[in-house]
Amino acid sequence: MPRVDFYVIPGDDPRQRLLTVCRLVHKAYGLGHRVHVRTASAGESRFLDELLWTFRDDAFIPHGTDPQDPSLPVTLGHEDPPPSTARVLVNLAHPAPDLPPDLERVAEVINDDPQVRDPGRERFRSYRQQGCEMYHHNL
Repeated sequence: MPRVDFYVIPGDDPRQRLLTVCRLVHKAYGLGHRVHVRTASAGESRFLDELLWTFRDDAFIPHGTDPQDPSLPVTLGHEDPPPSTARVLVNLAHPAPDLPPDLERVAEVINDDPQVRDPGRERFRSYRQQGCEMYHHNL
């Protein structure tokens, strides 16, 4: 089972949550991991797609919104399950996704918005019941 990291940020600003996702994706991509970001909707995928191009002047993260494109090291999408090529999943959607067998890590970014926090707690319980190795980080 993959390691699951919950990153908890203060406040309820959805943009800050997505900027945190961009930083996590940037780090994972920089370490050579194939990453998939599972969003809650097509609109969130489009917004995050734009944000990944602009969140830092010195960051280049080749990505796209076709999770089945094997040439992309970072993909975005709101469908389940994540592509089998991904080794890192950043999950922004509820419920907890089906986890591909080769997945190494899951990152959850949670903030104080009850519509984010409460389903995040349910996903935490779900991952723990599946036997995942759980970690919690206050940012």
